[in-house]
Amino acid sequence: MTALVAPAVFTIGFYVPLQKVISLFGNGVGNFAQFLMPLIALQAIAFTAISAAFLAATDAVDGINTRFASMPISPAVPFASRIATGVVKCAVASGSAALCGYVIGFRFSGNAVHHVLYAAVLALIAVALIVGADLVGTVSTSPEATTQILILPQLILGMLSSGFAPEDQFPEWVQPFVRNQPVSQFTTALRGLADGTATPHSIIPALLWIAGLLLVCVPLSLRTNTRRP
Repeated sequence: MTALVAPAVFTIGFYVPLQKVISLFGNGVGNFAQFLMPLIALQAIAFTAISAAFLAATDAVDGINTRFASMPISPAVPFASRIATGVVKCAVASGSAALCGYVIGFRFSGNAVHHVLYAAVLALIAVALIVGADLVGTVSTSPEATTQILILPQLILGMLSSGFAPEDQFPEWVQPFVRNQPVSQFTTALRGLADGTATPHSIIPALLWIAGLLLVCVPLSLRTNTRRP
C-alpha cells in the first residue's frame, strides 16, 4: 500500500505548489509534468528503499539474522530475499509513479528502445539504493534511527537537484553540486529516455554513479550478511 500511495503523495506535494512557479520562471522547462516525473519516480524508489532498510534493521535487532545463520541454508539467502522483496515493491512504486505522471500530463516519447532503457536504468537505480539501504539497516541497532538517517540525504539530494528546477535556477555557488550529484544525473538520464532525447553523454554519468554504488555496497553487504556467528 505504501508503494502505491507514496507516488501519489509526492506528485501532489511537488506538482501542485510548483507547477505555476516553474512555468513562469523555469526557463527551458516546458511541460513541468514531463520535467518532474523522473524525480517523482526516484523519490518513490528511495522511499521504498528506506522501508527495506527498516526491515533489515528489524531483522538484525530481533535476532532473525542470527537464527537464519544457524539454519542449514546459504547465508546469502536472507539478504537476497530482502533485495528481491525491495525490487518488487520498487516495481509497484514505479508503476504507480508512471500512472500519477500520466494523470498530470506526463507522456513517454521516443521509441521502444528508449522505453526499455528507461525501465532498465530505473531498475538498476532501485537495486543500488536497496542494497545500500539494506546494508545500513543490517549494521544498525535501531530501526527508527535507520529511517531518520536515510531520510535526510533523500531530502537534501532531492531538493538540491535538477529534478525540481533547471540547474541555472540555483545560486551559482551551489550549481556544481546540483549538476554532479547522483539525483541530478539520474533525473537527467531518465528524462532524456522518457522523451526520446537521451544521448550517451546524458546517460553515462548516471550509469557511473550506479556502478560506484554497487561496487561499494554489494561486497560490504555480502560480507556483512554472510558472516556466521
